[in-house]
Amino acid sequence: MFLRNELEERENEYLAGYAVKSSDSRGRVHQEAEHPYRLCFQRDRDRIIHSTAFRRLEYKTQVFVNHEGDHNRTRLTHTIEVAQIARTISRALGLNEDLTEAIAYAHDLGHTPFGHAGEKALNKLMKGSGGFEHNKQGLRVVDLLEYIYPDFRGLNLTFEIREAILKNNPPYADHPLELSKERPTLEARVVDIADEIAYNSHDLDDGINNGLLPVHKLTELAIWEENLATARQRYPKASNRKISRITVKLIIGQQVADIIRTSLHNLKENKITTRQKAQELDFPLIAMSEKMEENNQRLKRFLHQHMYQHYRMIRMSYKADNFLSALFEAFTDKPRLLPPSFQWQAEKEPLERVVSDYLAGMTDRYALDEYIKIFNPYER
Repeated sequence: MFLRNELEERENEYLAGYAVKSSDSRGRVHQEAEHPYRLCFQRDRDRIIHSTAFRRLEYKTQVFVNHEGDHNRTRLTHTIEVAQIARTISRALGLNEDLTEAIAYAHDLGHTPFGHAGEKALNKLMKGSGGFEHNKQGLRVVDLLEYIYPDFRGLNLTFEIREAILKNNPPYADHPLELSKERPTLEARVVDIADEIAYNSHDLDDGINNGLLPVHKLTELAIWEENLATARQRYPKASNRKISRITVKLIIGQQVADIIRTSLHNLKENKITTRQKAQELDFPLIAMSEKMEENNQRLKRFLHQHMYQHYRMIRMSYKADNFLSALFEAFTDKPRLLPPSFQWQAEKEPLERVVSDYLAGMTDRYALDEYIKIFNPYER
């Protein structure tokens, strides 16, 4: 049996010098006794997994609205996929895998229903009240909106997780807690790049599966053609659909391997031996090679042109804007329509921010149900 202090000693022995050690954490806002068997970042990870906001990710959109199909990615499955990719990179680089995993699980907690369309709609609605941005909302979720402990608001996560949720954005002015303006840790940067890999590759997979992406045009992408040839060579009898899915997996594997090689080179080239030095540099130490970055940018442009601008996606965005705009107007016009807990909160904070919190926390399904309940006269 290993006690927490023994686990901390093991971390100090096998993690790289530039990794964040649990024993070096800047701690929590509210003092708590350490757990006898779990490291601080393991506790953070578990608190995030058991939070209400994390469970809601199951019914929040990644790209396709939840009822569009049972096999499309949701915010929850995307989050799990990001954590898997990030852990692989983190382990290979000698970084803190527990911290990386916790950051990955927390990185999308501030997202609205209806994906990025929902975020754009809320930001427009909150234009005169501080705006809306999902990283800042994520910090608000873990610091204030989760309320399960009797002694304090929020999950009381460690500084390192809270800093990573904000990524490179400074804390917004009306937030009651101060965060440092230091650059993110290497673990946070690993999650950022894993998020991009997962997002692009899995949107590619969902787009093909839903018939939004013209497969014959994928030949424009060198990274697709290269991995498609490998997939066909390995599995000559597989169906076209299986070959497409295998190709996506090969693309992910190729990008991950490239990031590990490039990042290790950057760390050695810049003589990075401490966490402090890693956070001082503007140079992106965790990065793709120039060739892979070019392939990645081409993939993003392809998705934007052929998928995100598809008429079905435009329709979903239009509906999301209408749903959230109508609900926001109703709740700000008549606050008594809000659930009692949010009415109580509106006595302490600006009404617009409280309404924004309520809408941002909704799942796709819940937002649609609320719309029907409020605007359909025949709905109880």
